[in-house]
Amino acid sequence: MGSAEPSKDPSGRGVRGHRTQAERSAHTRTALLDATVDCLIELGYARTSVHEICARAGVSKGAQQHHFTTKADLMAAAVEHLTHRIGEEIVDAAGSLPYGPQRIERGVELLWQGFSGTLSAAVMELWVAARTDAELKTAIRPVDRALGKSTLALFTSLTGESPSERTETLFWLTVNLIRGLALDAEIGGDPVRRKQLLEEWKRILVGTEAR
Repeated sequence: MGSAEPSKDPSGRGVRGHRTQAERSAHTRTALLDATVDCLIELGYARTSVHEICARAGVSKGAQQHHFTTKADLMAAAVEHLTHRIGEEIVDAAGSLPYGPQRIERGVELLWQGFSGTLSAAVMELWVAARTDAELKTAIRPVDRALGKSTLALFTSLTGESPSERTETLFWLTVNLIRGLALDAEIGGDPVRRKQLLEEWKRILVGTEAR
């Protein structure tokens, strides 16, 4: 009997031995989530089918159903997956933030950069679709709440604020501004105006902190 082909590293060069079942399962799950995000961005929710996701991920329909029983579950998990990935990138970048007013300004910039691009586009697709899709709404609601909590913790660490009712209010003002500006970008709004609004909000936050 011939031996099974050993696994290659991502570059396709070396051989590192057989992957475990857990590693294969994690790889399949990640491939599905990445493909789902790509489809949401490129095609939108309405045109994203499970068949297309599986084709892009190189995964069978049976394997997909093993990980996610419904399309709504897959969509919600994809946004959660993307959120964690972007959050880790922001945390890594936050290690070099200066202290004082500049920390607040750069913290807001990092949140804008992280949550106004791919994540915003993917989440926006699901929010709009969930308005008339009860199953999707049920699936993404806990993900959205968890996103709020994790981003609040990130906001407090970036700005140096201690958790408080005031901090939470400033956080939600920041989040909703970013969401609004991200939507403005999606519909072709003026980039100069977006920059001015973001700069003005940073000035307000710094002034609030100085009181």
